Amino acid sequence: MIGEEGEQLGVMDVRDAVRAAREKGLDLVEVAPNADPPVCRIIDFGKYQYEAKKKANEAKKKQVTITVKEVKFRPGTDDHDYEYRMKHAREWLQDGDKVKATIWFRGREMTHRELGARILERLEHDLSDVGEVEARPRMEGNQMFIILGPKRHKGGGAAKPEAPTQ
Repeated sequence: MIGEEGEQLGVMDVRDAVRAAREKGLDLVEVAPNADPPVCRIIDFGKYQYEAKKKANEAKKKQVTITVKEVKFRPGTDDHDYEYRMKHAREWLQDGDKVKATIWFRGREMTHRELGARILERLEHDLSDVGEVEARPRMEGNQMFIILGPKRHKGGGAAKPEAPTQ
């Protein structure tokens, strides 16, 4: 049994441990049920629950959520439209989101899948500085898609290389 200050009180009978906890106006909580003998602690259980909930909320706040944003192309997408969509995909990757680039084929366009593959290769090449491929280009129905994720920085403690200031 462990006391309220963390001191060892030794092996005790359950009735004696409950009585000692009640005398102090606290609760007897089993903290290690698999130990031999099981370890119990005298604590204020309400305060313990509150602190555990507080720790869980802190961990939840620090959790990073990654969303997948989608940018759609067609096999005949023009250069300006491509540049516009590529610029948005770049911003999303820099913000830490994943990007799903989709080429949507209609009718006879399915016979020219190489046009879609060429657009996705170009996108992969243009975004290689900020993103890396997580799923290679593949077909699903009448769509070809690729998934790009933000680039992982190797050497966690190193500073990010930035553009030189003037």
